[in-house]
Amino acid sequence: MNTNDKSKILFTNVKVWDGLANNLTAPTKVLVEGNLIKSIGPDVQVDAEAMVIDGGGRILMPGLIDAHWHVTYSQLVEAEALQSDVEMFTIKGVVGADPTLMRGFTTVRDMGGNTFSIKKAIDRGMIVGPRIYPSGPPIAQTSGHFDFRGPNDVPANPADPLSYLERNAVIMVADGVPEMIKRVREVLRLGATQIKLATGAGVSSAYDPLDAAEFTYEEIKAAVDIAATWNTYVAVHVFTDKAIQKSVRAGVKSIEHGFLMNEETMQMLVDNDVWYCPQPLLNDEDAFSFPDPFTHQKWIEVTDGTDNVYRLAKKLGVKLAWGTDLVFTPELNPKQGKFLAKMKRWFTPHEILRMATSTNAELVKLCGPRDPYPGKLGVVEEGALADLILVDGNPLENIDLVVDPDSNFKVIMKDGQVYKNTVN
Repeated sequence: MNTNDKSKILFTNVKVWDGLANNLTAPTKVLVEGNLIKSIGPDVQVDAEAMVIDGGGRILMPGLIDAHWHVTYSQLVEAEALQSDVEMFTIKGVVGADPTLMRGFTTVRDMGGNTFSIKKAIDRGMIVGPRIYPSGPPIAQTSGHFDFRGPNDVPANPADPLSYLERNAVIMVADGVPEMIKRVREVLRLGATQIKLATGAGVSSAYDPLDAAEFTYEEIKAAVDIAATWNTYVAVHVFTDKAIQKSVRAGVKSIEHGFLMNEETMQMLVDNDVWYCPQPLLNDEDAFSFPDPFTHQKWIEVTDGTDNVYRLAKKLGVKLAWGTDLVFTPELNPKQGKFLAKMKRWFTPHEILRMATSTNAELVKLCGPRDPYPGKLGVVEEGALADLILVDGNPLENIDLVVDPDSNFKVIMKDGQVYKNTVN
């Protein structure tokens, strides 16, 4: 819950990590006025009406950003999701929003689902949760990833009504350029900040083998063109080289997953200024569980590629974001921070934290004028939005501190409001 009603909050005796540098400042003060960081420095003064938080020498850093989160999908197992009404999706998303913020994730880029009302309720202060950059319903082709219609819903008659999940903007299906144009416009009308397509097969989907490259070039290009008319971009769920290359040629700006990508394809991302957002998904103690052997085999094949793509990304210098994609695995949600710490397999703590703050902020801001939260995110600097975490310990030396936010995050602030304070 919101624990303060002060318009001015002063952090004293804090060492600042600004989201960029590889070191900390000397002990200093940070003044927050309204929802902005007003001033930083050892000589900052405030009047007696300000709320003062003595940091006790702890580290003040930007709030974390998950660039591939699912506000609703993450809260249900797949069998429940396929049998639930949209109200249950929303209720589950609301219940999961507060814990997400309490894990230190002050911003998420939601990569599929009807999260529009949840976002509005958070922004209006009706419920507690992170800032949401919504993609809205992900768009799939017939038989593609996110085609969660029933097994007997095809062949479809043109006169048939849309499926329940489509009617309620949980997913959308589009076939052909005219239908793609219409669906993208509908998703933008609903309030999406960016568009999400599945241009390749998925693990959790029942009908598509992993080698399937989904949508034609013309269909993907149509989505990109319509997104561009609203000055935003298209992100795509995709795994294989063929499907990724086609997506990049069509103009998409964010590749999600891509675990089966080779070096030639990743270089194509670099050459075309395309973002890459994989996730540290491994067949380890936190592996997703799938009762269906076909789906489980896809999981093994995909996660076998995880280590390779991270090493390639580091080698080639691709624009690399970080996210979790904890879809249909609610038991893993409390481990959101652990999935950030898993990145130490490939990166230093500073590289990891920068990715999850200032770098991810660049990606979420790619939506340009569709941005519902004008202002700088992911940094601690004067004039930036006041999303802050006070950490007990030095995460630049020990990234595992993010695994236990209950103990190690003493203050969590979003938009200038304190939602957790175990210091005062």
